[in-house]
Amino acid sequence: MNDVTASGYQEGWYTSQDGLRLFYRDYPGPPDAPGDAHPRTVVLCLPGVSRNSKDFAQLAERLSRRYRVLCPDLRGRGLSAYDPDPDNYILPIYVNDVRHLLAATGVEHTHVIGTSLGGIIAMGMALSMPTVLASAVLNDIGPEVGLENLRDIIDYMKDESPLPGWGAVEEHVRTAFLRNLPNGTEDDWRRIARNTYKETADGVFVHAFDQGIVRQFERALTMKFDLWPMFRALGSIPLLTLRGALSGILMPETLERMQAAMPDMTSLTVADRGHPPLLSEPEVLEAIDAHLARAFC
Repeated sequence: MNDVTASGYQEGWYTSQDGLRLFYRDYPGPPDAPGDAHPRTVVLCLPGVSRNSKDFAQLAERLSRRYRVLCPDLRGRGLSAYDPDPDNYILPIYVNDVRHLLAATGVEHTHVIGTSLGGIIAMGMALSMPTVLASAVLNDIGPEVGLENLRDIIDYMKDESPLPGWGAVEEHVRTAFLRNLPNGTEDDWRRIARNTYKETADGVFVHAFDQGIVRQFERALTMKFDLWPMFRALGSIPLLTLRGALSGILMPETLERMQAAMPDMTSLTVADRGHPPLLSEPEVLEAIDAHLARAFC
């Protein structure tokens, strides 16, 4: 583990069951976080399919005033090793990687904030390690996924064109994501660009994820998955679901069915956001604060 950075986190590494070196950010929180009653409980932030730990930087810095926060790069993303076998980019292995992360960091219980794929991983955890999962926030994801928008995400991920500079990267991501963030600020686009791309040794900019991930998502378009049993496994813990009002991934009718299946679930629809909310919106921060305060009791 390295020293705490200026942004308040330590860089950590652990080894997966199959030998990959995987990265995580560890925001240690205050010395007594989150209190003597929960010494081995953390907030775990899990990113979307092509995303990484950087997406949670602002949220983690904020939450670490009260809690310890872990933000991993899933295998094939960010600073984590790329898997030589793309067939390993599947839910059971992601869940197992999380299991190893928690063991390596001495964590017994976790409150997951999962964006998109990260939320599906939380559902998988509810089935495979139910005593570990203390609560969950599902950010624009549920047991049914809008396939038309999933195709758009895959098309974007398949574009491997190198870009010449950060200005070109910002313009590219703005074009790709504008409908999901119609009122995005320059700071929003700059942050998304730098969280999405990396500079190569040749001085060009490419996606900060393994193209092998795309293969598994293309398969998802040809297969049918029933995620409802995994979603229902969340029924024994506090649950907050966020939905972007413009989202084509978590449809409003799906959210209604989720609420009917789980009446105690709290939900929030975020105006002027598609897939997914950024987790920096004031109403989202308020909802997450209330959720964690209730869940840590």
